[in-house]
Amino acid sequence: MRYCLTVDLKNDATLIEEYDRHHQNVWPEIKKSIQDAGIRNMEIYRVANRLFMIMEVDETFSFEKKQAMDAANSKVQEWEALMWKYQQALPFANPGEKWVLMKKIFEL
Repeated sequence: MRYCLTVDLKNDATLIEEYDRHHQNVWPEIKKSIQDAGIRNMEIYRVANRLFMIMEVDETFSFEKKQAMDAANSKVQEWEALMWKYQQALPFANPGEKWVLMKKIFEL
């Protein structure tokens, strides 16, 4: 399965540069938590302050499982708090929602 999600960064050049730098050296504990959740490949793209994530997952993955694993992992919570310094919710996001699942509308 493939999932695509989006979130915005705060529209501040310095913060965007810092965010990019953090993603050049993602903490090993974060990479492990991603893989342990059944995510086999993850890519994040940025244009201006909009982020786009592609996740390719195996049959063990679920958003509920990932959320529970993240809630129980203090290092993931630390990373998420740090990333929220840079991110901002999309105007139509549900309360507490960061990354918003995108709907596929075309495939060739």
